[in-house]
Amino acid sequence: MSIPYVFADAAVVAKRNLIKIKRVPDLLVFTTLQPIMFVLLFSFVFGGAIGGGNGQAYREFLMAGIFAQTVIFGATITGAGLADDVKKGIIDRFRSLPMAPSAVLAGRTVSDVINNVLVLVVMSLTGLLVGWRINDGVWSALGGYALLLGFAYAISWIMAWIGMLVPSPEVVNNAAFIVIFPLTFVANTFVPLATLPPVLQTFAAWNPVSTVTQAARQLFGNIPPNVPEPTQWSLQNPALYTSIWIVIILAVFVPLANAQYRVSTSR
Repeated sequence: MSIPYVFADAAVVAKRNLIKIKRVPDLLVFTTLQPIMFVLLFSFVFGGAIGGGNGQAYREFLMAGIFAQTVIFGATITGAGLADDVKKGIIDRFRSLPMAPSAVLAGRTVSDVINNVLVLVVMSLTGLLVGWRINDGVWSALGGYALLLGFAYAISWIMAWIGMLVPSPEVVNNAAFIVIFPLTFVANTFVPLATLPPVLQTFAAWNPVSTVTQAARQLFGNIPPNVPEPTQWSLQNPALYTSIWIVIILAVFVPLANAQYRVSTSR
């Protein structure tokens, strides 16, 4: 099947998934309310304690970390959605249609990136209301958003592979939580790396969640004043390091997920 037909089929699958988000209230509530809750919770409940009494400065520092955590957790929708489609027999219906098999996964991951765009818009508006500001220009900020979405898109392919490997939405969600939760907290998402124990500092410095957060902070102009320059290459070049991770993840997991799709649908 030619490439234009693959893109056309993927667009149809993506549209189907987006319509499902609109029509299922639970998904819509999760998409819009949870980001608001995270911003308000960390800003006003933890901001005074973690920020040393300077809540405004902490909100500037915080937002990139919440963006990173939320879009990464949002990528888990890919795995859970595919597992749910397998469980309900939707994938079998796709197999009976004259469409490219790779379009199923491509459409799923693209629709979840669009879902993450909505999440980022809601979170950004909420952040602006609580005092967060973009201090380095519109184009630089757009670069920060693009890097966050690119990283989330790469993670969604890992989730697609897991979703086809373990066709149970509950197992996918639990497995993703066990892995992603420590990755997003053993990082510079919510606290400076200097506050972590030395062993965790080393891990966090090379954790791609830290670097995508650091890159977003730089591009939003949210690096706190009087903070010493990081000594690790990954944090000195966070956008480049994150981009390398994006390329590696896509190069590994796009073929793996499609191979697992063929195996799972041949049973």
